[in-house]
Amino acid sequence: MVHAKKIRTKKKRQKNHASNGGYFGTHFSGLMEDKQRMRSGFIALVVLCGMSVIMIRLYGLQVSAHQEYADLAEGQHDVVIDLDPVRGEIFLKNGEEQYPLAINREYQMAYLVPKDVEDVEKTAILVAEALMLERDAVRAKLADHEDVYAVLKHRLSDEEIERIEELDLPGVRMLSEYFRYYPGDELAAQSVGFVGSDGERFVGRYGAEKIFEDILEGKSGELQQERDARGAWLSVKDRHLNPAIDGTDLELTMEYTVQYDVEQILKKTVEKHGADSGSIVVMEPRTGKLIAIANYPTFNPNDYGSVEDIEAFVNHAVSLPYESGSVFKPITMAIGLDQGKIAPETTYVDPGAVSAGGFTIQNSEEKTYGLQTMTQVLEESINTGVIHVEKLVGNRVFAEYLRNFGFGDPTGITLPLDAGGSIRNLDNEKRVVEFYTASFGQGITTTPLQLAQAYSALANGGILMRPQIVSRRILSDGTEEVIQPEELRRVISEDASRDISKMLRSVVV
Repeated sequence: MVHAKKIRTKKKRQKNHASNGGYFGTHFSGLMEDKQRMRSGFIALVVLCGMSVIMIRLYGLQVSAHQEYADLAEGQHDVVIDLDPVRGEIFLKNGEEQYPLAINREYQMAYLVPKDVEDVEKTAILVAEALMLERDAVRAKLADHEDVYAVLKHRLSDEEIERIEELDLPGVRMLSEYFRYYPGDELAAQSVGFVGSDGERFVGRYGAEKIFEDILEGKSGELQQERDARGAWLSVKDRHLNPAIDGTDLELTMEYTVQYDVEQILKKTVEKHGADSGSIVVMEPRTGKLIAIANYPTFNPNDYGSVEDIEAFVNHAVSLPYESGSVFKPITMAIGLDQGKIAPETTYVDPGAVSAGGFTIQNSEEKTYGLQTMTQVLEESINTGVIHVEKLVGNRVFAEYLRNFGFGDPTGITLPLDAGGSIRNLDNEKRVVEFYTASFGQGITTTPLQLAQAYSALANGGILMRPQIVSRRILSDGTEEVIQPEELRRVISEDASRDISKMLRSVVV
C-alpha cells in the first residue's frame, strides 16, 4: 500500500513539474501555432491574389478583348481582298453611234521583287537603261532584299515592254493595270477634264470627270476567304463576296463632228487675229442641249502633267465672265419688243452721242446714223439706239428682265466652276449711266454659256432652258437613264421671240 502511495506521489510530482516548471514550453508551443496560422493565411492570401489577377486577365482576354483577339486569330487565316470597280466611261454622240471620249485602257507596269534578284548591280544597270531611269533610283529600290514589291514605272510603252521581256531578269516583272485614256487627245478637253491624283488617290479633276466623280467611280467591293498556314486558299471553306459595283457610263449631248469642226475653226480664228484666247458655245435652243463647247488654248488630258498654266484646264465658256459688248444688244431689243415699247420698224433719230451723269457715250468710230429703224439699229450696231430702247423700258424693268434671263446667276449646268457673271451695277436705279452702258453689254459681265442660253430663249419662243451636257446615263447593270430637258421659265412672249428672230436674221443676211 505504501508502495502504491509512493507511486501516486511520484506521479503527482511529475504532474506538478509539468504544470509549474513546463509553463514556458507551453507558451512557446502557442507562438509556433500562431506563426503557422499566419503563414497559412499569408499563403492563402497570395494564392487568392494570384487567382484574382488570373481571373481578371482571363476576363480581359475572353470578354473585353474577345473581338480584338478573335479578329487577330481570324486574320492569321482569313484574307480580305479589295475589289476595285471599273470606272464609268464617257462618250460623245456620233450620229446613231458613240465616240469614246474617256475610256479605261490596259497598260503594263514594271516592278521589282528584290528578294528574287540574283545580281543587284547588273539588274540596276540593265533595268535603268531599258526604262530610261536613274541607276541610283533602281539601286535604292533593290536595297531591301526582303522586299517583294517595288514599282519601277507605270504605263510602259511598247518598246519598253519589249526591252524588259528581252532582259528576262530574275525579280523583274510586269503587271497589267488600268488608267484613263482619252482617244480624242485635245478634243473637248475642258469639258471632259481628266483623272489625276489628289495626293491620296486618283479622282476626277476638272470637267465631267470631276462633277460626276460620285457616279463614275463606282463602289468598291471585297472578297474574304480562309487560307491555310502556307497561305493556300481553302477551297472547302465559304467565300464571302461583296462584289464591286462598276461606275456609270455617260453619254454627253455634244456631237463629235460638230465639236471637232468648231475646235478647228476656233483655233484658226484665234491664231488669225492674234487673240489670247477664245470660246465657242453651240446650243440647241429648243432643249438647251450643248452640241459643242470649245476653248482655245487647250490641253491634252493624256499629258496633263506637262501643262504649265493650269488656266488651260478651266472651261472658260462656263467659268470666265466678261463684258460681252455689242452681242448683248439683241437682249435689250427683245425686252423693248416684249414691253411693246418698240416694233422692228419703229424709228428714231440717232444723235451720235448720249450724255448721262457727266459722261458722254458715243457710237463706234464716233459715227452718227440719223433716222434709223430698230432693225437697222441691230444691223449697224448703234449704241445710242439700244440706249433709246432702255430709256423707253425704264431702269427697274430692264434690270428685272436681265435677272429673268438668268444674268447674274450660275446657269446650273453640270460642269465645275459654273460662274454667274455680275449685274450688280444695276442695283442702284439712279445710276442712269450704268443702265445705258449695260444696254450694249458694258459694265456688266456674263459668260459665253449664259449668253448662248439667253440667245436660245430668243429663238425658242421666249422659253429659257437649262443648259444640258449629259443626254444619257448607262448604269453598270445596263439600265439607261435618259436625261430630259429642263424648262426654266418664259422670259419674253412668242410674238417678241418671233420679231427678234426676224431682226437677227436680217443682221446676218
